[in-house]
This record gives sequence, structure tokens and C-alpha cells, in this order.
Amino acid sequence: MSNRTSSVERNTNETQIRIEVNLDGSGQSDLQTGVPFLDHMIDQIARHGLIDITVNAAGDLHIDDHHTVEDIGITLGQAISKAVGDKRGIRRYGHAYVPLDEALSRVVVDFSGRPSLIYPVSYPRARIGGFDVDLLSEFFHGFCNHALVTLHIDNIRGENAHYIAETIFKAFGRALRMALEFDSRVGDSIPSTKGSL
Repeated sequence: MSNRTSSVERNTNETQIRIEVNLDGSGQSDLQTGVPFLDHMIDQIARHGLIDITVNAAGDLHIDDHHTVEDIGITLGQAISKAVGDKRGIRRYGHAYVPLDEALSRVVVDFSGRPSLIYPVSYPRARIGGFDVDLLSEFFHGFCNHALVTLHIDNIRGENAHYIAETIFKAFGRALRMALEFDSRVGDSIPSTKGSL
């Protein structure tokens, strides 16, 4: 098994971001995004995906959180894509249902090489604390476009906006974990009839 780690930097006039990932980690995280709610959500990805994630970000938060959240999604997608390499031996597909009290969400991911996000999620309020819930779709769009994955995210039910978001990120982490696991029956092959992903 190869060393599935990576480090990616993204520097623009709006953000300066460095992300390190270890796909075969233990779920540790060191998160300095400047957006506390985003730290909480990325920690769910790490813990439930068993992916070690380090994020150091500085962004134009004096304007709003938009550029920082979107660019972290982009950079995390790039880091995971780089770490997974040519996708030999992985399961490719992953899915998870996660409940939290009254909330229930489902996430399905395919490391297809084709970016696509299906995200028919609505929230009962526009903000969770000071965090704009519209930015969650921007995070996932950035991730999909740069990890080159197909991602279906559905909130099946929920009344508490925080719980809805948290079930989504927990399910996302668990779906990633399943998709990125090695499948001994696949061996060193690429899980596609085309021979590449």
C-alpha cells in the first residue's frame, strides 16, 4: 500500500490556504480556518472518515466567510485527489446514512473522475450562529470540482439546522472512508470497465 498523503497550498488575493491529508490516518485534525463552525464540520469529516486533516487558512473574513469556505473546499478536494492518486484498488463508491436526534442525512460518493454535485438540501433558518448556510453548498461544489467526484447529498428529515449540517458532514466523512478503502478483491486494478478514472 502506497503512502496516501498530500500537501496542497492555494494562494490568491482573497485567501492563503495550506491543507495536509493522510487518507490512512486515525481521524486527527488540526484546523485553523478562522471560521469556527467550518472547523467543527471538517472535524466531522476527519473523525468519521478516519482521515487526518490539517488546515491553515487566512482569508478576507472582514468581508465575509464566502471566499475562505469555498477555497478550503477547493483545496481539500485537491489534497484528497492528490493523495488518492490513480485510484488503484479502492472501492470507488461510498455511502452513509447518519442520524442526529430528529435529523437524518444520506451521502453517496463516487470517485468517478467527473465532478458533479446533487445537493437538494434546505435549512429551516439562514444562519447557524453567525455562519451562512448557503456557504455549505459552496464548500461541496469546490470539493467536487477539484476532487473530481460525483456527490449526492440528501437531508431526509430534520428541524434543527445545526443537526442537519452535522449529519451531512458526518455522513460525508463515512462515505469517503468507504470509497477510499482498499478492496482486496480488486487487487491493484482500477475499479472501472474503462480502465481509468
